[in-house]
Amino acid sequence: MSGACRSLMVVGTSSHVGKTLLVAALCRLLKKAGKKVAPFKAQNMSLNAYVTPEGKEIAYAQALQAWAAGIPPAVEMNPILLKPQGNLTSQIVLNGVAVDTCRAREYYERWFAPAWEAVKTALARLQQQYEWIICEGAGSPAEVNLKHRDLANMRVALHLGSPTWLVADIDRGGALAHVVGTLQLLEPAERALIRGIVINKFRGARELLQPGLDWLESYTGIPVVGVLPWLDWVLPQEDSMGLEAGPQLWEDRRPRRQALGKDCLEIAVVRLPQVANFSDFDPLLAEPSVHLRWVHPGQSLGSADVVILPGSKTTLKDLLVLRQSGLADQLRHYCGHIVGICGGLQMLGQTIADPAGLEGVAGTYPGLGFLPLTTVLQPTKVTQQVQTQICWPTPAPVQGYEIHQGSTQADSSGCLPIFEQEGLGWRDPTGRVWGSYLHGLFDNHRWRRHWLNWLRRQKGWDPLPELDGHYAQQREELLDRLAEAWRPHLDLQHLLE
Repeated sequence: MSGACRSLMVVGTSSHVGKTLLVAALCRLLKKAGKKVAPFKAQNMSLNAYVTPEGKEIAYAQALQAWAAGIPPAVEMNPILLKPQGNLTSQIVLNGVAVDTCRAREYYERWFAPAWEAVKTALARLQQQYEWIICEGAGSPAEVNLKHRDLANMRVALHLGSPTWLVADIDRGGALAHVVGTLQLLEPAERALIRGIVINKFRGARELLQPGLDWLESYTGIPVVGVLPWLDWVLPQEDSMGLEAGPQLWEDRRPRRQALGKDCLEIAVVRLPQVANFSDFDPLLAEPSVHLRWVHPGQSLGSADVVILPGSKTTLKDLLVLRQSGLADQLRHYCGHIVGICGGLQMLGQTIADPAGLEGVAGTYPGLGFLPLTTVLQPTKVTQQVQTQICWPTPAPVQGYEIHQGSTQADSSGCLPIFEQEGLGWRDPTGRVWGSYLHGLFDNHRWRRHWLNWLRRQKGWDPLPELDGHYAQQREELLDRLAEAWRPHLDLQHLLE
């Protein structure tokens, strides 16, 4: 193993303590310091996915961290992706390719050994290319019933001999006890690698916390290398649990939206049980003239101007939830605009066939019937980046990526294609209902503003100024803002030494 590449492992006392954003911030800070750095997470469980330029599927969080490092996302940064799909099963994505769907016990019986080989191979490739690797753990490294098969935490740190930082979320309460308890449950060789403690999501006065930090350092013999302030703004969440834990991601924008008065479009996104790729809507969150909100099954659509059916890991199961909850009936009586993305597009059609029983019992099932589309679910997954021209409501170049298992055909007499590339999306003759397989569509500034202005004109409102470029530019600003917000609160010298 090359000695030229240095590494840091970031583990947490639990899930959602802030490991993902800390790794992103460290990648950006090292990049600014002139270091060639890459992120790494051995195994991620998430329905928020991204497709690399080579057509490989990885977690969106590792793509975000790669952008923070100033490099293209690559499959080596996340060799194992688990995509939950209900009934205690997950789709196994190994080295960027879906290879199986199984329960946890079967996964560890069949895939543990090849998965660990994939992890070691990925790390070796990154070590050959980069000066630094910032590794992210998953959940907690001290789950005693799972440690023997934990691929994502201290097994990686031990393999690399990597110094490790332990992160705790003080906003939940009990952070000091969480740190001490985690250290107590680690094996001696694992504990010896813990070189720093990070306290995250701190809202109070540092002088009130300092006695606790002094005690913690004295008791553990490990320095506190960071006390990170609570951020009242956030970057994309790693998975849907983050959305539930942080509803302010959507709702804290309400006062600003209401201040805009009547010229504010309200867009409701249906919170499907197996919602996937909700990062699609981050650019709409950043729009100053849009109020975006979740609608859970059983809730009212209200007076939204647009309803979006997002991507889903289990289209048929989520479609059944729409029917059972009454949301399907609400949509039938809804007079606004309806949009479907990926799985949502499939739901808008007439039928969805599952001949191989990929989502349960084989058969053909009725869709919502808004567009004359027929979809056949297929074992082979489409994962590719796309650059094409969109034809509606105004022609514009767009880019994005596809992640779906299914082929959709349209009855040309009842709907119109909206892309030059075939099979990507369709609309009804009025444009009130449309759908697309293209994730990242709203990232395209010019087209997004064209669509929003098309909606605004129908309400008699003034158009927004046109924008060129891509949401990636705003994302870069957010990553810089994150790094600079945390720079004064991290002991970077400790990291570099």
